[in-house]
Amino acid sequence: MGVSEPKVYVFTDGACRGNPGPGGWGAVLRFGERERELYGAEAETTNNRMELTAAIRALEALKRPCRVELLTDSQYVKQGITAWLPGWKRRGWRSSSGGAVKNRDLWEQLDELARRHQVEWFWVRGHTGHPENERADRLANRAIDELLSSRQPRT
Repeated sequence: MGVSEPKVYVFTDGACRGNPGPGGWGAVLRFGERERELYGAEAETTNNRMELTAAIRALEALKRPCRVELLTDSQYVKQGITAWLPGWKRRGWRSSSGGAVKNRDLWEQLDELARRHQVEWFWVRGHTGHPENERADRLANRAIDELLSSRQPRT
């Protein structure tokens, strides 16, 4: 992959009401002047699963190999993909303490998608006013709101 590949900026966030509980994920993708918002929800999940899902869905949305700057407010996602993943794979998907790696299904998806692109991973502290991170958070919470309102009985 050369420097001529397009550069896409991706901002992701996950949210959960209860942990586990209903959760949502949101992503903002920016390519030049174009932007795309993605979001979704699951009825019973965890915050970490939603953080991972946001990154997965964003990378899945890219139609061809790209240079990507992906910003997350999840240390779990950032550290997992940049520091912990090689060890997990080397140990047969066992953590450093010997237990099974949680969310292995999502980590495997994220690993495969990240290898299709040239991804730089960045962490930002959540809820500190970063505009795109706040926007991704609003999308994640919108997804939960829509999920919960669709489950309400109509009177």
